[in-house]
Amino acid sequence: MQHSSVRLLALLAGFACAALFSARADEPMTELQINVKTQGGHAVDRAEVIVRWKANAKHPAARYGRAVNTTYEMRTNQDGIAKVPPIPQGSILIQVNAKGYQTYGHVFEVEEDAKTIDVVLNPPQQQYSAQ
Repeated sequence: MQHSSVRLLALLAGFACAALFSARADEPMTELQINVKTQGGHAVDRAEVIVRWKANAKHPAARYGRAVNTTYEMRTNQDGIAKVPPIPQGSILIQVNAKGYQTYGHVFEVEEDAKTIDVVLNPPQQQYSAQ
């Protein structure tokens, strides 16, 4: 009698976990590719890329829970490309830092399953001091 109770509990726990994961799998996710280039069109390798999902009314944070990663930090490859693992759709902040260039930051509204975003980095501006 106890063995059948344990089996029943294990079976119910399995169904509960499957239902939880399938509910999260239905939420819209997107895969991003970020191309980082200079104004002259040259790839910027080893640029730091920070991608952060921002919850909004259409895509609330409560839908995803803690099981979904909403922030990624990575570097571009030699071709200036950073591929981001699946992240929730909606408002996505992209920041790019590279030595010798101005910091880039912009919020994109992403509703597609996959999207390529081109980032053009500007050279630094001249420093001015108050005298």
